[in-house]
Amino acid sequence: MSNKSIFGLVIALVVIVVGWNSFFIVEQTQRGLVLQFGKVVRDDVPPGLHFKLPFVQEAKMFDGRLLTLDTTTQRYLTLEKKALMVDSFAKWRIANVQRYYTATSGLRSIAEERLSRQLESGLRNEVARRTLHEVVAGERDQLMADITADLNESARRELGIEVLDVRVKGMDLPREVNRSVFERMSSEREREAREHRAKGRELAEGIRADADRQQRVILAEAFREAEEIRGQGDAEAASIYAEAYNKDPEFYSFYRSLQAYRESFSSKSDVLVLDPSSEFFKFFKGAQQP
Repeated sequence: MSNKSIFGLVIALVVIVVGWNSFFIVEQTQRGLVLQFGKVVRDDVPPGLHFKLPFVQEAKMFDGRLLTLDTTTQRYLTLEKKALMVDSFAKWRIANVQRYYTATSGLRSIAEERLSRQLESGLRNEVARRTLHEVVAGERDQLMADITADLNESARRELGIEVLDVRVKGMDLPREVNRSVFERMSSEREREAREHRAKGRELAEGIRADADRQQRVILAEAFREAEEIRGQGDAEAASIYAEAYNKDPEFYSFYRSLQAYRESFSSKSDVLVLDPSSEFFKFFKGAQQP
């Protein structure tokens, strides 16, 4: 190979290396800036193909997507000095590339570590201003909104980070107080159960007393109506007997005597000691012997 060919090859390699170091690409999901001797000369470079001075300037790329900061469970004290274990997370992204790089050297671990400390401090301040009920249920949404606003302001100012949302994954009491809380809740539930049972027994006694009273009233009314019906029946029967007697007294007397005989001699073991001339045997008098 001739010297001319070698020289041409070297020139081509230099051109390739220079060209390779002169252009850089910023992806749609990235935020970029250009450094010159460690100093930021261009920030917030838009997506696309860009030129930089080779070997003099350096391009830095950072993740511009929405990121999640997942913190560890921390212990906080409420307004009434009750301990509460809170597990939270935050959604954030880079808002100011230059400030972000200056504050964190472009390292996500440093950014999340500092953001985590700010989040814990904000939660501690907000929880300390509220009671346990307000933190857990009463003002939980307002608590998250206040923390998000405060954290976003401080993170923008110090880290160039925008905090879009802060949420609590879980809230729980410390283990050492779980047992006492459970026992207190259990005793309260038992007391409420005793009160409900006492009210139930009182209501049941009232219902039974009312039912007994209604029973006595219904039985008394039924007995009264039965006696009235029986009296009406007896009166009607007496009227029928009297009417029948008036139509044929002799036949009525004979018929009544037959009924008396039938009832008197209904059993073979019955014994009657009567005078043969008694009025009871008046219809047997004059009967022909066979």
